[in-house]
Amino acid sequence: MPLSERWSDAALERVVQQRVVPALSAQGFCWLDGVLGEATGGAVLEQVRRMHASGALKGGQLMRSAPGVKRSAVRGDQIAWVCGEERGCEAVNVLLQLIDRLVSSAAKRLDKGISHRSKAMVACYPGGGAGYVKHVDNPNSDGRCITCIYYLNKNWNANDDGGVLRIFPEGKPYVADIEPLFDRLLLFWSDRRNPHEVQPSYATRYAITVWYFDSQERAEAKRRCRERTDSENSSSSE
Repeated sequence: MPLSERWSDAALERVVQQRVVPALSAQGFCWLDGVLGEATGGAVLEQVRRMHASGALKGGQLMRSAPGVKRSAVRGDQIAWVCGEERGCEAVNVLLQLIDRLVSSAAKRLDKGISHRSKAMVACYPGGGAGYVKHVDNPNSDGRCITCIYYLNKNWNANDDGGVLRIFPEGKPYVADIEPLFDRLLLFWSDRRNPHEVQPSYATRYAITVWYFDSQERAEAKRRCRERTDSENSSSSE
């Protein structure tokens, strides 16, 4: 089925109403399988593989870490940021446009004021036990509201390959293990409701992540940043 038919406006609204909104409301996360289909999903995978082979992916950075702690002990991924309009990212752009439509529709039903999103973070865990320790995407109200991760791993066997994303839903007596299967899209709240980790990967693991921003929280975060910068500049000039 062509992508335009798979994700007609009516089909998208049905998935949002029946799957995405109820899951985000009840448990804080949701995943969808078969999002792009074999042909388009395969094209995204091929473009990501080319980025990796070209050396475009570099070690992911840490927002903050304890002195003496190596980056690789916290996160072992290699990443690149793309907007989707770059040459060689045409299929990635198709993916981003679809996620934009899904999140925009869900945000309206959830009464969330989503203003914009980040660039796409293309990530590779190169195997050898690379992972990402338990963390929260938005622990300090920086504006990130919804995290979306699209997985690109064909024939993935979590028993042998690892790489499971484990969510620790706040206040829940269980964890949720999400296998990074090809053509799967995961959505979850970015704040402290969903601490999560990437368990050690023993095969090359690809994913694309984008974050959607709450307009009010993002504006407040920028205001705090400006005030902090102004205060530091004032102190340094005294």
